[in-house]
Amino acid sequence: MEWMFRSCNFGKFVSGILYVIVDSMRVVDYLTAVFYTIHDVLPPGSFRIPVAITMAYFPEEVVEHILGYVTSHRDRNASSLVCRAWYHIERRGRRSVLVNNCYAVHPDHVNVRFPSMRSLSVKGKPHFAFFSCVPEEWGAFADPWVDACARACPGLEELQLKRMVVTDECLKRVARSFTNFKSLILVSCKGFSTAGLATIATNCRFLKELDLQESLVEHRGQWLNCFPKPSTSLESLNFSCLTGEVNAFALERLVARSPNLKRLRLNRAVPFDVLSRILFRTPKLEDLGTGSIPRGNNPAAYVSLYAALGKCSLLKSLSGLWDAPGIFLQGISLGCKNLTCLNLRYAPLIQSDDIINIICRCTKLQVLSALDHIGDEGLKIVAFSCPDLRELRIFPSRASTAARTTVTEEGLAAISSCCRKIQSVLYFCTQMTNAGLITIAKNCPLLTTFRLCIREPRSADAVTGQPLDEGFGAIVQYCKGLRRLSMSGLLTDRVFLYIGMYAEKLEMLSVAFAGDTDDGMVYMLNGCRSLRKLEIRDSPFGDAALLAGVHRYEAMSSLWMSSCRITLGGCRTLAATMPNVTVEVMGGMSMDELDGGAGDAKKVEKLYLYRTIAGPRGDAPGFVAIL
Repeated sequence: MEWMFRSCNFGKFVSGILYVIVDSMRVVDYLTAVFYTIHDVLPPGSFRIPVAITMAYFPEEVVEHILGYVTSHRDRNASSLVCRAWYHIERRGRRSVLVNNCYAVHPDHVNVRFPSMRSLSVKGKPHFAFFSCVPEEWGAFADPWVDACARACPGLEELQLKRMVVTDECLKRVARSFTNFKSLILVSCKGFSTAGLATIATNCRFLKELDLQESLVEHRGQWLNCFPKPSTSLESLNFSCLTGEVNAFALERLVARSPNLKRLRLNRAVPFDVLSRILFRTPKLEDLGTGSIPRGNNPAAYVSLYAALGKCSLLKSLSGLWDAPGIFLQGISLGCKNLTCLNLRYAPLIQSDDIINIICRCTKLQVLSALDHIGDEGLKIVAFSCPDLRELRIFPSRASTAARTTVTEEGLAAISSCCRKIQSVLYFCTQMTNAGLITIAKNCPLLTTFRLCIREPRSADAVTGQPLDEGFGAIVQYCKGLRRLSMSGLLTDRVFLYIGMYAEKLEMLSVAFAGDTDDGMVYMLNGCRSLRKLEIRDSPFGDAALLAGVHRYEAMSSLWMSSCRITLGGCRTLAATMPNVTVEVMGGMSMDELDGGAGDAKKVEKLYLYRTIAGPRGDAPGFVAIL
């Protein structure tokens, strides 16, 4: 009966309002039945309402219809906690499932709980894998997930895998097990080849989306000619990460028999002249990633490409531009007035002046990715020309271009002064100041993601020489909706005190070369009630800080620490205290050190802690010890 009488804080009774639109009656009904506060977080004596009685007024059919409008994973999870009846209604109706850690739950359990699942997203390696902190052979194999779905969920239509090992056999199983398969998205995956892609193209006749983002794909023959004939259902095709040669004739024919294609991102091997012919065949294209555009003395080819781009009147996103010279941007600038997304990350040859020339015409731009040689002056032009900007990503230039103009706090402050709608920032820069960060915080209260990386670790305020504590403190204080934060520069324990005090909605925190003592990590863990992922490297936090967070880890999804001051003994103590949490350590220790107490003082190079209901994994490599 306890399930039927979960209690909620009356003050948060209306925190989960769902808007339900009934078209036939044109009525918007407000349902105040999604509760985010469960009885165990209430203080003694709080007013409590028996949820089962409150929900008795809503028949199951009504609740099922209402939940059909709820697409957010967070809201779906919250609704399943209301009562037992809602739990079963929600699980039967859930069609899209997100698993943030492939080892947090057994694949079979997911299929049993969600029998109507049609879309599955699974994440593998920890996020710090992007910085080469996670060993290559750590794990995160996709096979168990595909096998489980093949047995229990033959109606699966969409599969998205991130930072996982995907084999050709795995792709063959996908192609042969799901008869109505429509979408495959592989982000930062490895282990497969074009032979596996050929199997997908051959057997998945209803495929609408094939998206390969930053994945390592081995070239084992052609695959573009394997898509069905005489027509395909393709709406999105992205193979920009492939390194092998492309059959240009097969690509042109594929595009010709894909009338619904709206998104096409090519790799560098697609010839310059082929791009022009492809564009003439894709009038509905909205998102284009060009192939390589080399410098040369072929004016006719450039004119043809400009004309083809002019035909793409619906184009809203442009990326790729590998090896593109500045003159190319000058030619296409007139056709970019409707662009909302521009990615110049892979165009190192385009100079700041050429970027400014095209930015001036992209007045509707909402997402911009560029290299840091755009400079502060370039960012000022962006700020003036693109008031609707929502997301800015500035990446570091290659070593060969490091001597060029870079960005500082001045450029980002200019963006904040004019682009008040900005929500997400990723910024690689050479210097930063507290004054700049405070300006950004006050100008951009809508920020939900702020990731700052200063090239030189432990860089102080470029003007005063002080730590950047006050600047980042302002970010967490003024940006009330901040959910993701990455910090860089000279930072003391004080910044963690600010984070613990003000970052109430922060879910993911990444820090490096930060803090003075264990107190910093303790300050942060005593606050940040919404924290789910914590990543720390090269910081002076030891066992005392690690064990101070015991009360928090079961509510978090994961903790990563590398190159800190934690020991094997501290990790052992943590593992013994928390049976529902898996503690993995890496660092070249012998089995004798792990099995006996003699190695308790041994420093742990890497620690990965995550919540799981599946128990310790069985595929850990030899260099990973599960305590």
